[in-house]
Amino acid sequence: MKPTALNTNKMPSLTVNQLMDRAIELAITEDLGAQLEDPTSDSIVGPEVKASGAIYCKQPGVIVGLEIVEMVLKRFDENIFLTTLVAPGTYIEVVPAKIAEFSGPAAAILKAERLALNLLQRMSGIATITKLFVDKTGAFGHKKKTTPCLRVFERVAVASAGGTNHRFGLYDAVLIKDNHVRLAKGVKPAVAAARKANPQMTIEVETTTLEEVRDAVEIGADRILLDNMTPELVRQSVQIIGKKAYIEVSGGINLSNIEKYLIDGVNGISIGALTHSAPGLDISLEVETFV
Repeated sequence: MKPTALNTNKMPSLTVNQLMDRAIELAITEDLGAQLEDPTSDSIVGPEVKASGAIYCKQPGVIVGLEIVEMVLKRFDENIFLTTLVAPGTYIEVVPAKIAEFSGPAAAILKAERLALNLLQRMSGIATITKLFVDKTGAFGHKKKTTPCLRVFERVAVASAGGTNHRFGLYDAVLIKDNHVRLAKGVKPAVAAARKANPQMTIEVETTTLEEVRDAVEIGADRILLDNMTPELVRQSVQIIGKKAYIEVSGGINLSNIEKYLIDGVNGISIGALTHSAPGLDISLEVETFV
C-alpha cells in the first residue's frame, strides 16, 4: 500500500485528548478487531454479570495514567466506573498498594483490561525512570525518541514526573540532524536553508565537533545540540557558544554518568532512555467480587 502524503501545514491542530482518543481507538481495533470480539470473555462471562475490584501497584514507582485507564474503560462501556485513589505523579514506595477501584459490566472490563494496563504500566514506567533522572539533575531532561502512536502518552508521563518534553513531532520545530548536515554539505548551509524556509521557527542544529559548533554560532542557530561529546568537549563548546544559543547535550548519557554533564552553561540534557529503555511498572487489575 502506498502511503498517503500529509501536508501538515493544512492539518488542524489536535488536542492531547483527541490524540489519545485516536490512539486508543487504533489500539482497540488492533486488539479486538472491528467487531470488538473477545471469544474468551464472551464465552465465559455473560452480559448480565457485574464485577468490581481494584488496580494494584506491585512495584515501587511513579503512578501516571489512571485517567487514561478510565478513558479506555469508558470506551467499552459507559457503565464502568473507576475511582482513583492516588493523584497523578504519586510515588508508591510500599507495595502492593491499591491505586484504584472499579465496578461495572464484567465482560467489558475484561475486554478493556489488557489495553488499560498496558498504557498504565508504560506511562508509569516512563515516569519512574524520569523521576530518577530529575532527582539527579534537579531540572534537566528532555526526551526525543518516542514510540509511534504512543507519543502523546509518553510525553504526559515524562511531564508528570518533572521532565521537559522536546518538540512534539517533525512539524512543529526545525531540528537539523547529522544526515541533514551531510546532505546540505555543512552546518552553515543547512541552517541557512532552514531559516530561509521557516523564518518563524526555532532552528536547532546537531553538532559533533568544535568546528561544527563554531559554524552553528556564526550562522545564528537558536539552539545547538552537542551530540555524543565528552564532558571536556561540552565545556569547550559552552565557552564557544556562551549565551548566543540554547545549549542541549545528548548521546550516551545515563544515570551513571549524567552528573559529569551537569556543566554550567548547559541548558538541557536529552535522555532517550526515558522512553526507549523504560520497563513497564508492575501493575495488575484484580476482579474481587461479581454478581
